[in-house]
Amino acid sequence: MGGRLASATAMNYRQIITIEPGKRGGRPCIRGMRISVYDILGWLAAGMSNEQITAEYPELKPEDIRAALAYSADREHSLTGSSV
Repeated sequence: MGGRLASATAMNYRQIITIEPGKRGGRPCIRGMRISVYDILGWLAAGMSNEQITAEYPELKPEDIRAALAYSADREHSLTGSSV
């Protein structure tokens, strides 16, 4: 079951996360905007809820936040070589 879920989230975030060398220093961003995955993770780590983030940044959708998390999880998995 985990493999199917991971595969589905990977497809979703790849449609949302963009990397442009001249934007935000080449950091992964949301749909070509200047809001980076790092920004979203920072807001979540600071205690903001998904609802607070989308209220503060109405251009973001809940699936953008999930995509940032999926991207980060996939990157962490790739960096550690984990087979969990």
